[in-house]
Amino acid sequence: MAIDPESLGYETPPIHYEYGWQDTVLYALGVGAHPEHELDFLYEGRGPKVLPTFCTIPTFTAFDALVDRIGCDRSGMVHHSQQVTLYEPLRPNGKLVVRGRVEGLYDLKRVAMAVFVIDAHDENDELVIRGEVTLALLKDGGFGGPRPPRTERVVLPERAPDFETHQTIGDDQALLYRLNGDYNPLHADPSFATEVGFERPILHGLCTFGYAGRAVVQHACDGDPARMTTLRAQFSSPVFPGDTLVVRGWREGERIIVSANTAERPKDACLTQAYALLR
Repeated sequence: MAIDPESLGYETPPIHYEYGWQDTVLYALGVGAHPEHELDFLYEGRGPKVLPTFCTIPTFTAFDALVDRIGCDRSGMVHHSQQVTLYEPLRPNGKLVVRGRVEGLYDLKRVAMAVFVIDAHDENDELVIRGEVTLALLKDGGFGGPRPPRTERVVLPERAPDFETHQTIGDDQALLYRLNGDYNPLHADPSFATEVGFERPILHGLCTFGYAGRAVVQHACDGDPARMTTLRAQFSSPVFPGDTLVVRGWREGERIIVSANTAERPKDACLTQAYALLR
């Protein structure tokens, strides 16, 4: 199967997505929230508050339809980067209408790249969430498309970070996180992980993304999730259950530059080109 250039601009039909507080709590547990400091995100008696990165869950309802439409080889598909923007804070329950479109198809000769934009509107047709997903398609280069545009390079400041967190990823964290709806066997099946080149199942990139978002909310937003409007990151190397994830942040006004690596492999950045924007 080859990339279909005619899929550029394709839009999915509207997808209706409804969630409740149980879903937001499951997500918070899936990205490591702990009752000692984050009970507000885990107990309905306190709301619950909703982590901003929960917005990745409803937007991914359109993902498979977009992948099917572009016609790529899924065995070579890699989640390259993710950006989410919240136009208003998330409630602990809601009804959303989700639409996705193929925003970009790019050719780097040996590999291809696809960019999806996925929007979610509330019951009043107000835009609540915009997600941007970039895929590296390792087996689909050479289809004749344009090269990708240049993107901003995020440079880490040459000073000590303003905050640094160390969190041990539970051995069962990927199995817990996948209950949010991402059932890729790469994150659960040791045999499958070995077949595709990993020594064992890896953590979802969006789970690492959620850990980074939690760190920003805790240490740059005083625990107030409404203050974070945007989070962007490129997925550069895997995190394994059992690793210790180290997230660092540098404040630059209303922008927080973010990096993540593991204590076990400190030279291998897990998240790069990463930043958050605050209200």
